[in-house]
Amino acid sequence: MTADSLTPVLTKRWLSPQSWRLATYEKLEGYTAVRKALAGTPEQLVQLVKAAGLRGRGGAGFPAGVKWSFMPPNEDKPHYLVINADEGEPGTCKDIPLMMADPHSLIEGCIIASYAMRAHRCFIYVRGEALHPIRRLTAAVREAYDAGYLGRDVLGSGFDIDITVHAGAGAYICGEETALLDSLEGRRGQPRLKPPFPAAAGLYAAPTTVNNVETIASVPYIVNGGADWFREMGTEKSPGPKIFSISGHVERPGQYEAPLGTTLRELLELAGGMKGGVPLKFWTPGGSSTPLFTAEHLDVPLDFEGAAEAGSMLGTTAVQVFNETVSVPWAVMKWTQFYEHESCGKCTPCREGTFWLAQILERMVDGHGTEADIDTLLDVCDNILGRSFCALGDGATSPITSAIKYFRDEFVDLCEKNRASSPELVGAS
Repeated sequence: MTADSLTPVLTKRWLSPQSWRLATYEKLEGYTAVRKALAGTPEQLVQLVKAAGLRGRGGAGFPAGVKWSFMPPNEDKPHYLVINADEGEPGTCKDIPLMMADPHSLIEGCIIASYAMRAHRCFIYVRGEALHPIRRLTAAVREAYDAGYLGRDVLGSGFDIDITVHAGAGAYICGEETALLDSLEGRRGQPRLKPPFPAAAGLYAAPTTVNNVETIASVPYIVNGGADWFREMGTEKSPGPKIFSISGHVERPGQYEAPLGTTLRELLELAGGMKGGVPLKFWTPGGSSTPLFTAEHLDVPLDFEGAAEAGSMLGTTAVQVFNETVSVPWAVMKWTQFYEHESCGKCTPCREGTFWLAQILERMVDGHGTEADIDTLLDVCDNILGRSFCALGDGATSPITSAIKYFRDEFVDLCEKNRASSPELVGAS
């Protein structure tokens, strides 16, 4: 695969002059899909997205059309569409550039998805620190209102839709959909007990669907191109294009759009190879909350099934690349400090577990660890995994358990250096 052979879909407007403007968007097929969608029925749109096989691009990979179909067909209560733009996973940087470069693709997707789910109110919840995307998105929403794409009786269809851009307060936990809903309602961002699920009782206890930015921005292309066209890209179970965020020790870090199922070997070719020619040591396929991969996994297909079969998760396709100069225990410690800081404290396994994991790793990296600490780390991870209230706890254990699985020697070496420098420990051994 070469860069020349890839035809961009999601990123095709990114390099156009003033790509974020309505005028540019309309010149490049913008707002043609919404006209097509409004001419059909909501049920037809749900079936189209199901047939296309679009899966959630926020990490979990749940089929979007199935999620949409959970929304009740009646309108006894208001229906809401909420866009999760709270991009906070370390290494993940796809939604923010998308909102910066092409905000109208998200807005058009919101109109179509809202129509499909009979929602007349959409909220885009953006991470609070992302000031530029918030401003650009707000300006794009204003342009869409002025042009008649938002508001009452959109394009004479009789459909009403309002979009509100909401700035969060910068909490990673609000990337979890129910914590996001609590935050949107003005409460402290903490995950809710499920059931009830958002489709039954979400925002303001009304039927709600929460989708990721990239998922919704894909919808106009599916409406225009059709399900069969969308399935020509990617794999059978994970169709479509995907934006891969490549950071770390590569020559050209950035966003690379490629079909799902692309391998790291192919992505490295696009990104100019390893920086300075220093060999690859380890990498994350989907952000820091996904188990690590090593140089042995260069040819793992990066789709939802391929990553899982190899022992990790596709996550948000945040590909962080580390060369041989990086200490694995140090990198894992830095990620764990992040999870300790961002734990909302609602449940004991995550609140206490991330604290102890960070303490142990800090002690080991500082040169005061023992081999018993490795077993303690795994034991604490075992007590968090599957026992925390939401996925933050599970994600915090992933880099640790996978690092010990592939790089146990590095953790042991830290302990041996400590023993060599501590006379009382030498005697004890």
